[in-house]
Amino acid sequence: MNYRVKNIGIAVALAALAAILTSVYVVNYKRHVQNGEHKVPVYVAAKDIPAGTSGAEVVDQHMLKKVTVPKKAIVAGAISSPEQLSQYIATQDVYEGEQVSTRRFAPPREQGIRAQIKGTQRAYQVEGDQHQLMSGTLKAGDHVDVVGTWGIKNPGQGSNSEEAIVSRVVLRDLLVLTPAAEGTGGGAVTSSSQQSAFVQLRMTDWQAQKMIWIQKNSEDNGAGWHLELRPPNGSLDSANTYMDSALMLFDGPGKRPPAWAGSFGRPH
Repeated sequence: MNYRVKNIGIAVALAALAAILTSVYVVNYKRHVQNGEHKVPVYVAAKDIPAGTSGAEVVDQHMLKKVTVPKKAIVAGAISSPEQLSQYIATQDVYEGEQVSTRRFAPPREQGIRAQIKGTQRAYQVEGDQHQLMSGTLKAGDHVDVVGTWGIKNPGQGSNSEEAIVSRVVLRDLLVLTPAAEGTGGGAVTSSSQQSAFVQLRMTDWQAQKMIWIQKNSEDNGAGWHLELRPPNGSLDSANTYMDSALMLFDGPGKRPPAWAGSFGRPH
């Protein structure tokens, strides 16, 4: 009986010793592997990078920082140089501390007009007839002004006053966003319809309010609005004036309207 107990005790002790030796071996092996594991440099986000941020902005605003990580920890598409993002735009948010991957970025062409708007800028689609939108002339990348006409009451004559029509440039230097068809090398951005056409313009959210106002009020008053093409280089703006019937009557070539010319007859 004592002999059997003794053998069992020896077996238990040996099993315990084997478990301890195995544990020590595994720990030492892991430590050896980790110490000998190759580490490589990668870039992580130094701060949040919002979707729509260009690669150039990421670099200029110091939104990256260099760190080293074990080779097996590198994410797919990880960059080893900031220049790899120079021609790209972020398509997804990248959060502080995340490895920066080219999978979160794409060429501007793949983003379409989204690559050309940021902050308060908006893409605004304008529909009108082919004369209003210069069908067959406008191309993506052109810059245009919006000139409009609408009715206005003479403020000095009370509620019974007649409505006058005034005109002025209401928005300036808007970028035409709608791209030409792929592979055409440039083309008109208006539709082929004989009745209507459309363009997409870049403007701020505040400018969009003015645009929809002139569209609506021009229609209601039987007046109108048109786009006018700006020169591709060195464009200038005339004085910020308006036109009404008095100015049309008295402001002939080479002449200035008299001081009394109409309630709306002075440039401002």
